[in-house]
Amino acid sequence: MTRTVPMTNGGRRYDVLVVGSANADLTVRVGRRPGPGETVPGSDLVESPGGKGANQAAAAARLGARTTLLARVGDDAYGELLLEAQRAAGTDVGHVRVEAGARTGTAMIVVGPDGDNAIVVSPGANARLSPEDVAAADALIADSAVLSLQGEVPWETTAAAARAARRAGTRVVLNPSPVPPHDLPHDLLTAADPLVVNEHEARLLSGVADGSPADRAHALRRRGARSVVVTLGADGALTLDDEGATTVPGVPAEAVDTTGAGDAFTGALAWRLAQGDRLGEAARLAVRVAAVSVTRPGAQTSYPAAEELG
Repeated sequence: MTRTVPMTNGGRRYDVLVVGSANADLTVRVGRRPGPGETVPGSDLVESPGGKGANQAAAAARLGARTTLLARVGDDAYGELLLEAQRAAGTDVGHVRVEAGARTGTAMIVVGPDGDNAIVVSPGANARLSPEDVAAADALIADSAVLSLQGEVPWETTAAAARAARRAGTRVVLNPSPVPPHDLPHDLLTAADPLVVNEHEARLLSGVADGSPADRAHALRRRGARSVVVTLGADGALTLDDEGATTVPGVPAEAVDTTGAGDAFTGALAWRLAQGDRLGEAARLAVRVAAVSVTRPGAQTSYPAAEELG
C-alpha cells in the first residue's frame, strides 16, 4: 500500500525523488577473485534488493526523508522483492512501473575478502525507463525538493529528468555512475548541484589525469557543474561550491562489504540538502552513513536509520 505523504518543505510533498534503476543483487563472497579463465569456490548465493536508484531511495527513506522512486521493474519475483524492500524502508512506491513480461534488472556481485567488490549489471526493465515516463511525472518532479539521478538507466531519460527539474526549481543531485562511454551532455552537467563522483569518475569526467581531487573538482566546475562532491572512500570526501572547498574526513570503519556504500552516501546527501544543509554539512552526515553501511553485508540491508548514527 502506498503511504500518504503530507505536504511540507515549502509546499513540496517529497524531500527526495529518485529517478533511476532498481536491480536484484546476486552476491557471492570469495576468498580471492578469479583470474582470467580461472574458477574459484564461493559462498552460497545471496539475493537482495539493489540498483543505484533504489539504493539511494532506500538510504534516504531509512534516514527519515519523505522519499519516492520513479523506476521500472518486471512482473517477476525480483520485482516484488524490490518493491517490498522499498516499502520496508519507507519509500513511496506508487510511481514504480511494473512491466508485464519484462525481467527485473540484476547485478552480479563478487565480494572479496577485503570487502571490495566487482559488479556486472544486466539492465532488464531499467533500460525501458523513458523520457516519456519523465514527462508523465512533471508534477511529481515539481513536488520534490531534491531530484537524485544516476547512470544505470538510459542517459536520455536522466537528461530529461534534469531538464524538468530545472524548470521546476528542483535541486538536482547527479551521480553519473557508471560513467557513460561518451561525455556527459552539457545540460545534464550544468544541472548538477552537486555532481557526485568517486576518484575514478572524477578523473574520467574532468580530463585531469594527474592531480588532486581538488584539482579535478575545480575542473568539473569549470566545465559547468554548479557544485561538486568527490568521494574518497575511507578517507571521506571533498566538496566544492561557491563557498569554496571543504575536506570532510573519513570515519574509521571495519569494512565487511562496500556494495552500495556510494549510494548510501548519495541518498543521505540528498536528504540533508533537502533539509537545507550546506553542502559540506550534508557531506559530513553522508560520510557517517556510508561508514556504517560498509560494516554490514549487502546494499540496502546495510543502511542505517537516523537513530543509529549517534
